[in-house]
Amino acid sequence: MTLFLASQSPRRRELLNQIGVVFEPLEVGVDETPAGGESPLDYVRRVAREKAGAGLLQVAAVPGALVLGADTEVVLGGLVFGKPADGAGAARMLRLLSGRTHQVISAVALVSAGREVETVSVSEVRFAMIDEPAIAAYIATGEPFGKAGAYAIQGRGATLVAHLSGSFSGVMGLPVHETAVLLRGFGFAV
Repeated sequence: MTLFLASQSPRRRELLNQIGVVFEPLEVGVDETPAGGESPLDYVRRVAREKAGAGLLQVAAVPGALVLGADTEVVLGGLVFGKPADGAGAARMLRLLSGRTHQVISAVALVSAGREVETVSVSEVRFAMIDEPAIAAYIATGEPFGKAGAYAIQGRGATLVAHLSGSFSGVMGLPVHETAVLLRGFGFAV
């Protein structure tokens, strides 16, 4: 059985490597626009499934192909905070998260030619109060870009987090425990 990761995320690669999982990365193109009326949870689950499905289409000719797709989003007040388009977008997100508790939803889908399973991890993250100079300094590092909610908990963004309840790796982009359980269900030694 060959495992493929339908993601170019360096964090997801790092987390799979950390638990000793051998995989091959795939680049997939999936429309990540939320559907009208779609809840944040349903949105994250759908995107993870679509990434895994798109990956499986690419490797359908590989015997025993298994594809892992994942999506992680920051949610506050029912609104999904995607990746900021620019510094102003990052600053807006960080201001809204400042001093408040938000959810980080990570969904993982694992698909083969004859089977599909998924899991979801929901973590609660409380930010400290962040003043404007701290927001500007953090944005200047470049770290907020390409990150849901404009922060990286595994980097300098950790200084913004006052409390975490849930999965640290899930907030990074791939809940390791939940992913390992799925992989074991397919016979992977994790």
